[in-house]
Amino acid sequence: MSRAEVIAVAGAGRMGEGIALAFALAGHAVALLDLKPRDTQAQAALWQQARRSLAEQLSCLEAAQLLDAEQSRAVLERIEQVAYQHSGAALAASSVVFEAVPEVIQIKHQALGWISQHAPAEAIIASTTSTFLLSELMPMVSAPQRLLNAHWLNPAHLMPLVEISHDPLVDPALLQRFERLLQALGKVPVRCAIVPGYIVPRLQALVMNEAARMVAEGVASAQAIDTAVRTGLGLRFSVLGPLEFIDWGGNDTLVHASRYLTEHLGERFAAAPQVLSNAAHKRDGLRDGVGFYDYREQDISAYRAQRMQHFIERLRQGGLLPRIG
Repeated sequence: MSRAEVIAVAGAGRMGEGIALAFALAGHAVALLDLKPRDTQAQAALWQQARRSLAEQLSCLEAAQLLDAEQSRAVLERIEQVAYQHSGAALAASSVVFEAVPEVIQIKHQALGWISQHAPAEAIIASTTSTFLLSELMPMVSAPQRLLNAHWLNPAHLMPLVEISHDPLVDPALLQRFERLLQALGKVPVRCAIVPGYIVPRLQALVMNEAARMVAEGVASAQAIDTAVRTGLGLRFSVLGPLEFIDWGGNDTLVHASRYLTEHLGERFAAAPQVLSNAAHKRDGLRDGVGFYDYREQDISAYRAQRMQHFIERLRQGGLLPRIG
């Protein structure tokens, strides 16, 4: 990460704390800003709670032997808590600002207006909203072409993925600069369109609701379903993403399975148009050399072997390797 980047995080809630911690763990000083005016007592209580929460997260890392007590103290010292009355100066010194205030449109409006008023013109402003579309937030800032949506997953300091939405007006160089910033933390940025649900929340909403339906229908207990996901679905999708997995099994296989499930369980299981199109045009995946991915220039045997080694490693990490003997 470029040491020229000066990081500010506006909002001292769970997400703001997690983002501040991610940067502090990587060795950066971070200004954690409270954008709400408070009296002295309320401010002290807020910062005490934030400090306690950060210390608890660091204790978990110590328990996992990722840090020792001295390193934890050093991480905490890199996070400067800045009250509202001093936030303008902190923003003026920042080159990247993460907005992480509560998901209330009026609060977003006030926070983004304050940030764009005080942050330098060249500063990147990244909203962490998971509720509002970026297009709804752009009118709230001056120079909206510097506004991005960076959707972190909780816990932000541990989860690698950050989903990024951006307007076509955004300078590609600014976007690349932001992605490099995240990559230097060990994060994995992915770009997605400005649509409700991003990638992960949209997928997980379907899975979680279907799991709840299965409990209600008596298909299996909550414990059984969660165990099935942890030791089956989740393991598999941690190695092969869902579209890559379709290509492994064949788009036509998913068409047949979807048809049967739709007949018995409803239209929510209908095959997606792209799956139907792939199957109809002999783009079934590995079998045809092309599906959602193009495998025609790959050594398929080497590719399969690599993925299998990743899968075996996941099993080893989870203590789930088959018993041999």
